[in-house]
Amino acid sequence: MELLAQFFDIVLHLDKYLAVLIQTYGAWIYLILFLIIYCETGLVVTPFLPGDSLLFVAGAMAAVGAMDVHGLFALLVTAAFLGDNTNYWIGRYVGPRVFKRERSRFFNPEHIQRTQRFYEKHGGKTVVMARFLPIVRTFAPFVAGIGRMVYPRFMFYSFSGSVFWIGFFVYGGYYFGNIPFVKNNLTAFILGIVVVSILPGIVGFLRQKLGGAKS
Repeated sequence: MELLAQFFDIVLHLDKYLAVLIQTYGAWIYLILFLIIYCETGLVVTPFLPGDSLLFVAGAMAAVGAMDVHGLFALLVTAAFLGDNTNYWIGRYVGPRVFKRERSRFFNPEHIQRTQRFYEKHGGKTVVMARFLPIVRTFAPFVAGIGRMVYPRFMFYSFSGSVFWIGFFVYGGYYFGNIPFVKNNLTAFILGIVVVSILPGIVGFLRQKLGGAKS
């Protein structure tokens, strides 16, 4: 519980923690942010890392001269794109080996076939929209790899989604993060970003549960 409380404290006070990191590590902050975004999008075991709120606060810090916003944007787009592609190839490499096994309680070959059909029909839209959904953006490229989505198509939508996602939050923080009202209520604003980010997932979960209950 103490670790969980510390995690939420960091997420909700990213402005303070990020400012300390910048003062402590200087230019190395770019590498730190790169690794956080890369791991959040590229490793299925780290979906808990801050994404949207971190990007917004980083943009706000850039607005006061702590970082170069355009360099930050380019670097984090690269991190998100490389993370996506790492996750894709992990899924593509692991998936066939897992689902070649006979049907079992955990692994059903029919699931991989269903995933392949889904990505053939909705793959591009899924890869782009998943960028704006925490947790989902970590698993979407992994599942795309398992489903063997055509790689050039995946790359196009992965890059497009990376540009839209990073640009929306980094430049959003850059232009609006230091407005007095936002700055004075930054913790509440970050909490709002987190809530809005996870809301679609909650709605989808409730719809699934309610739909299952009705049937």
